[in-house]
Amino acid sequence: MLLQHIPNFITLLRILLVPPILWLILQERYGWALSLFLVAGISDGIDGFLAKRYGWTSWLGGILDPLADKLLLMGTVLVLAWTELLPYWLVALIIFRDLLIVGGALAYHFWFEPVEATPLLVSKLNTVLQIVLVLAVICDRSLWMLPDPMLTALIATTALSTALSGAAYVWEWSRRAWRKGRRIDVS
Repeated sequence: MLLQHIPNFITLLRILLVPPILWLILQERYGWALSLFLVAGISDGIDGFLAKRYGWTSWLGGILDPLADKLLLMGTVLVLAWTELLPYWLVALIIFRDLLIVGGALAYHFWFEPVEATPLLVSKLNTVLQIVLVLAVICDRSLWMLPDPMLTALIATTALSTALSGAAYVWEWSRRAWRKGRRIDVS
């Protein structure tokens, strides 16, 4: 294995951690699930650092890294809803937002021009809040009980940032499409 492949290898290992994490949550072995979730999070930071620091970026890494993140986050929120630790409406909102973003990006790509995937700041904040929510729910079941108002506030904040993030992408893709469409009409 070449050194520049290390970030992709780490990302593949992170993808392989997803099924055990989900299984551990379903088995109510939250301490182990939390440990593996933290390992996955740390590995995400390590592969990102290596890729940027040493220029070990690749087309495959650009696909695998966000896929690993999405599989981990989407899988955990789905399983936490299945076990009734997260409300179904929140998971539906998260899924709807992701489908909206992917659908908008695909439409823009096919109707206007190739898409440069650059996450918006509100989207980065939303991802952080989703991760914190998952960690909080798992911690609540494993290490220490969190006050219900704290979890409720975190759910509400995550829902708000999810909705704002989806709306921001609709605004951004619409703005780009409108500008691109105007240039096409004038030519």
